[in-house]
Amino acid sequence: MISVVIPCYNASTTIAETIRSALSQGVEKEIIVVDDGSTDASAQVLASFGDAIRAVHTANRGASAARQTGAELAGGDFIQYLDSDDLLAEGTLARRLEVLERSGDDVAHTDWQRLEPDGAGGFGLGEVRRPDIPAIESDAQAVIATSWFWAPPAALLYRRALVERIGPWPANLPVIQDARYLFDAARQGARFAHTPGVGAYYRVSPTSLSHRNQARFIRDCTVNAGEIEAMWRSDLSLPASRRQALALMWATIANAALFGGLEDFETARLGYNRATSRRGVFEAGRVLRRSIGAKRAAAVLRFARRADQSLVRPGRALRINPGAGAHAQA
Repeated sequence: MISVVIPCYNASTTIAETIRSALSQGVEKEIIVVDDGSTDASAQVLASFGDAIRAVHTANRGASAARQTGAELAGGDFIQYLDSDDLLAEGTLARRLEVLERSGDDVAHTDWQRLEPDGAGGFGLGEVRRPDIPAIESDAQAVIATSWFWAPPAALLYRRALVERIGPWPANLPVIQDARYLFDAARQGARFAHTPGVGAYYRVSPTSLSHRNQARFIRDCTVNAGEIEAMWRSDLSLPASRRQALALMWATIANAALFGGLEDFETARLGYNRATSRRGVFEAGRVLRRSIGAKRAAAVLRFARRADQSLVRPGRALRINPGAGAHAQA
């Protein structure tokens, strides 16, 4: 059986469609929705499904706590996390289940498609994202840490035994907890199996926390990078792919913090210097911040960037591909 775990917070406009996409899956399943202290009409929407779902109402503690509550209540051999505004494609759970049962692997991941605002109050189909399978097979921890491989929870089916090894969802990373959970799966030695075709639809919301609060997003990335670096340095060796991954992670954070005037710049600069011998990359930014302050330095750099588009953009994500080396991807 597959347990579909849906955290819900003030999602009255989308949760019904999300639940229907789960109920329509032709597999043995249970749908567990954890209402994380919603103050809108979410509770009434959940009640309208009657016994077709199990609705649990808790105080507001965040998405990680809601997912963890759902996982602890789950009775399935496989767990499908599904955010309250995302959708499962028709028949995808049966295909994922078949792949895992045939291969014995731990995580089935599918292609997924963005749902983007259409300018008229709705959402339309956007870009299809497909995983870089050779990169995952090369070093899953490195490519997940740098987000070269990332997929929304809707595109990932976990074997329950792996979920138990991973442990609780990371409550200290409210913005990027799903990316860290996927990394923790790889850290536990998860084997990943690709299920071809679009299996999930990921809603891109301009009101998401990562879009609304750049400082909070960068702070989460800083904490996450520090924790991953500590884990990797505690291992017996630090492979070149992971040293490169650390350099890319810290460079991404330092760049965004430099152009955003954020306090995480110095932590990221030092992290970058630990990971690579190219230690002069961010030193000019450090001098400028010390001379005129972080905010004024950011304004100067943004003005210079408008005049010279070759300057790295603050939102540019540096990614890793162990087979082809590092490169930047917008």
